[in-house]
Amino acid sequence: MQGSWLASLNRELKGWRWFELYGRVVKVVGMTVESVGPPAHIGDVCAIQSGADEPCLAEVVGFRESRLVLMPLGELSRVSPGADVRALHQPLLAPCGTALLGRVLDGLGRPIDGRGPIRAECFRPLDGHPPNPLQRRPIRCQLQTGVRVIDGLLAVGEGQRLGIFAGSGVGKSTLLSMIARNTSADVNVIALIGERGREVLEFIERDLGPEGLSRSVVVVSTSDQPALIRLKAALTATAIAEWFRDQGQSVNLMVDSVTRIAMAQREVGLAAGEPPTSRGYTPSVFAMLPRLLERAGTSDAGAITAFYTVLVEGDDMNDPIADAVRGILDGHIVLSRDLANAGHFPAVDVLASLSRLFGSLATEPHVRAARQIRRWIQRYRDVEDLLRIGAYQTGSDAETDTAITLMSAIWAFLEQDVSETSALADTISELLNLAGVSA
Repeated sequence: MQGSWLASLNRELKGWRWFELYGRVVKVVGMTVESVGPPAHIGDVCAIQSGADEPCLAEVVGFRESRLVLMPLGELSRVSPGADVRALHQPLLAPCGTALLGRVLDGLGRPIDGRGPIRAECFRPLDGHPPNPLQRRPIRCQLQTGVRVIDGLLAVGEGQRLGIFAGSGVGKSTLLSMIARNTSADVNVIALIGERGREVLEFIERDLGPEGLSRSVVVVSTSDQPALIRLKAALTATAIAEWFRDQGQSVNLMVDSVTRIAMAQREVGLAAGEPPTSRGYTPSVFAMLPRLLERAGTSDAGAITAFYTVLVEGDDMNDPIADAVRGILDGHIVLSRDLANAGHFPAVDVLASLSRLFGSLATEPHVRAARQIRRWIQRYRDVEDLLRIGAYQTGSDAETDTAITLMSAIWAFLEQDVSETSALADTISELLNLAGVSA
């Protein structure tokens, strides 16, 4: 009754600028705040003011009886009972513009690189919408990633969305940095979500380097930050990428990792009272994933080519998040721990990886060469154990004999040093020669 009266009164006094309704904090449990009022909707941002301290921003994530349930976008350490809660009546906005290139932002789009404020050309709401499916341009042009195994055997088109699936420590971030430095895209937008604080500066200075950073926007939310900040970091990066796409540019959106985004959404969902389902993930996690991932891709202006890393638990590719993401995206690149342990980089398991647009992007000779290389890798894998114990008899199968003979050359093609660059034309030419296919 009280909530209804407050909402009615607030509508009547909306035009009175000198009159504003406040709520009051009545309960704090874990990372959630409950307040009586003010009138607000799900997703509204509120400012919690305790005395003379700086206000803490929080977002409405649910309702409990007549109270608002809020989750913080900052520290809760100074929130006190009875603190004022003021609804801001505007969504969170991400700064956009060419001035963002070379900058490092936090999860809410604020600069953290010590280089002063950003002069944004405009601001976009974090919660954008995917392009109309009838206005998406078909994907026709292959994008250069600069990684031979991807360009040669897993062709990626401008506007395609791929997942990079691997366990921890197998080389996902390093592979992303190679693509960021060597890609033919105009702009990189890189989101590092739930990363260790130690690894952020290492990624920017060592892996990405000045060359990669100069045409990149990096959005960072480390593992120690609130779940809502980690979730908003993915939305901020996507909104920035959408702005560059709307300017007609080709954008690489790289998000590391979707699994940590799902974990952040799970924390928010559980705090709001959702029931846990598969492995503790709440229903809102599986509703959020397609809304986020579908925002990438082509539009009538430009294209966002997206690479989403997925941290599979215990190298289990049937993990609920991995399974859901694989069904949404346009292909998957699987990294093998066995290859990584053997010093093979990038540790891409070619036979387990797939680009759903390979056939429509590659030329007919390119397709035949890639299929031949895959057949030889499979033949070699079938007899690998026999070769180790000396039980394979040469001459048993001509195709297998050829695979064994060429395997060292195939491994050399698939391996690539982190600092090595391979142009798309050179990669395809080398693949055709290796497979014995004429152009």
